[in-house]
Amino acid sequence: MDELFKGRHFEREIIVLRVRWYLRYKLSLRDLVEMMAERGLDVAHTTIMRWVQRFVPEFEKRWNRFARKAGLSWRVDETYVKIRGKWSYLYRAVDREGKTVDFRLSANRDVKAAKAFFRKALKTQGRAPVSITLDGYAASHRAVRELPGENARWNDTTLRSSKYLNNMIEQDHRGVKSRIAPMLGFKVFNHAAVTIAGVELLHRIRKGQFNLGRLHVRGQAAPAIWNAVLAA
Repeated sequence: MDELFKGRHFEREIIVLRVRWYLRYKLSLRDLVEMMAERGLDVAHTTIMRWVQRFVPEFEKRWNRFARKAGLSWRVDETYVKIRGKWSYLYRAVDREGKTVDFRLSANRDVKAAKAFFRKALKTQGRAPVSITLDGYAASHRAVRELPGENARWNDTTLRSSKYLNNMIEQDHRGVKSRIAPMLGFKVFNHAAVTIAGVELLHRIRKGQFNLGRLHVRGQAAPAIWNAVLAA
């Protein structure tokens, strides 16, 4: 794990803690700067931004080695994220238990974007679902209908439309968007995608979507758990 933080001015524990807090709690970068200053640590908010962009992809990769598969009944929906004053679209899915299936940020909301999300979800989960529940948006319905034509693994997936069943994914959006809102808008699409990936990671950790049994960290505090995951 040390090679991941080699050459950094601050200690590993400080970097991981600040990135973790920023992704999990409703704190601005300047809030974190102030909190660090109270502990005698002088760091610019731009430094924390760089930490997020540098380390989130690696954190996500290392945690995903312990990810549990989601269930086979997916609820899929899109929500809105503003980037440089324009709306982008965050495609998300949960299973019937509310566990995150996958997510994907897109500049567009159309058939192509929906297909890209489903391809990513299939790769992440390693299996197609038994059912996909959507709201009434036509482009997503068309994308699901066309998926078997490009990959036979979708052949047995049933498409459903139900506003009631999709209440779960709409509720789950709130857990992510409530964290994104205090970030006061994104300026760069790629930076937004990385930050949202980090928020989604912390959301999955909170929902217990990782099997850490072989790390023997049961009952330990978050810093020890993170150290064990990153070092594994």
